[in-house]
Amino acid sequence: QVKLIVSGGGLVQAGDSLRLSCTAPGGTFENYAMGWFRQDVGQEREFVAVISRAGTTTFYSDTVKGRFTISRDNTKNSIYLQMNSQKHKDRAAYYCAADKDSSGRMLTAVWAYDAWGQGTQDAVSS
Repeated sequence: QVKLIVSGGGLVQAGDSLRLSCTAPGGTFENYAMGWFRQDVGQEREFVAVISRAGTTTFYSDTVKGRFTISRDNTKNSIYLQMNSQKHKDRAAYYCAADKDSSGRMLTAVWAYDAWGQGTQDAVSS
């Protein structure tokens, strides 16, 4: 089971930027498609972004497209989520996740991901 460690959350104002990091010490990180999800209090966990194993393909939810950027550095076993122009509705706990399927798929469903990092809170004030 790959272990994922998330960092970078905090309190920001609407319009500000924040960068999240997710690191997987050890393991074969480059074999996993990686995703970011978020969950606000009382809400279901929702898809934010996914990146392919090589980092050449990305896909975003419509709610963050154009504002958020997912990236990865396989030499550091890390992925990132750059969140710009934040809105109050972006407030949530953010989670990174690994999909160990070998087909190269990039899915948006929670069930597709095998390993999850702990959440990090992004608190956006109005």
